[in-house]
Amino acid sequence: MDQLWSPWRYRYVSSDPPTECLFCTKAAESNDEKNYVVLRAERNFILLNLYPYTSGHLMIAPYAHVATLEDADAAALEEMMRLAQQAEAALRQVYRPSGMNLGMNIGQSAGAGVAGHIHMHMLTRWRGDVNFMTTVAETRVLPEDLETTYAKLSAALKRSR
Repeated sequence: MDQLWSPWRYRYVSSDPPTECLFCTKAAESNDEKNYVVLRAERNFILLNLYPYTSGHLMIAPYAHVATLEDADAAALEEMMRLAQQAEAALRQVYRPSGMNLGMNIGQSAGAGVAGHIHMHMLTRWRGDVNFMTTVAETRVLPEDLETTYAKLSAALKRSR
């Protein structure tokens, strides 16, 4: 039997949940490269997902710590959608995907990994990208590391402003 190792995933599944909000912590720190924050706007920021499903998997989160859309400021929600539009253009330019997934999981029972702070996921998709690795081995094969993704997307998003 062949074995496929994904040691980066073990860190995620075996670690204790953080005691502080991931998004609030990353927003407050000033080391964007270390935190994979690819763009900061007035009310939201865009960062890479540390455990991506596809290359370019990013998230858009407001600076405000709110758990639901109804608790969010209307201006922050409007900016979130404008950033999603900008991020879509950058992702299409860099990765040439044939499709995109956008989504939010609001609340722990809905699958939110960080239930107390809303955030939107954006994922690049290609025809046939759900292959035997995902189906049989519950493993995703990513062709690049986060540092490379960060460099590509931060440059593309800065050019599009």
